[in-house]
Amino acid sequence: QVQLVESGGGWVQPGGSLRLSCTASGRTSSRYGMAWFRQRHDSKREFLAAISSRGGSTYYVDSAKGRFAISRDNAKSTAYLQMNNLKPEDTAIYYCAANQDTLDIVVLSGTPELDYDYWGQGTQVTISS
Repeated sequence: QVQLVESGGGWVQPGGSLRLSCTASGRTSSRYGMAWFRQRHDSKREFLAAISSRGGSTYYVDSAKGRFAISRDNAKSTAYLQMNNLKPEDTAIYYCAANQDTLDIVVLSGTPELDYDYWGQGTQVTISS
């Protein structure tokens, strides 16, 4: 069992940056792949980025490439999502998720939300002037 807690959300003006953190506890987090999703108001949850258990591979949805960067520090059992040049449409609740990954490879199906077994409670990000 893995418990995930997100932090780092808040209010930022358009063009600003935020770094979200997701700290894992419970079973050895270094054997778990991590991912970030978000859910905008009245929309379904959408996948943004994933990183393998030891950081050997990453994957981004096209809309996240260039502005978002996923990383992890296994010594701190924490994954990060650096978000730059934020826009009002980035306003959402951001969730991290984890799945078992012993091969250090990101493997996603056509429905990434179903690939992850553990979820955090989410952190609100609001972009407005």
